[in-house]
Amino acid sequence: MNLRMNTATTILPVDDAARARSFYTEKLGLPHRGMADDGSELLGTDGGPMLQLMPVSDGRHSDHTALSFEVTDIEATVRDMEARGVMFQDYDLPTLRTENHICTTDSEKCAWFMDTEHNILCVHQNLAGNMEYQV
Repeated sequence: MNLRMNTATTILPVDDAARARSFYTEKLGLPHRGMADDGSELLGTDGGPMLQLMPVSDGRHSDHTALSFEVTDIEATVRDMEARGVMFQDYDLPTLRTENHICTTDSEKCAWFMDTEHNILCVHQNLAGNMEYQV
């Protein structure tokens, strides 16, 4: 089996699909593809990865980063997202410290934020060149 050629869909739980759709389209600039029969909002471009915002009634969400977007200039991305109203999380822990919302390690820079549904999201920039993942 070769999954390399298949489109991947990330499914995030949301309490309010319309509110979440507004966040992802207006704040993050993702294209809206429509609505599924179950009320899920579908985002992304034809032939590319998709994001499905699935309504849930239990309000349960992940305690870890659910989705990370790779960017080429994290500083500019954070500034642009802040101008759109995205609020980033700051950390000052022994193993995780942010400066201007960005945590820098040897291999990457990361900045975390939450969507309107309390899903933890991230933007990251690889510092060690392009990293390829193979299945």
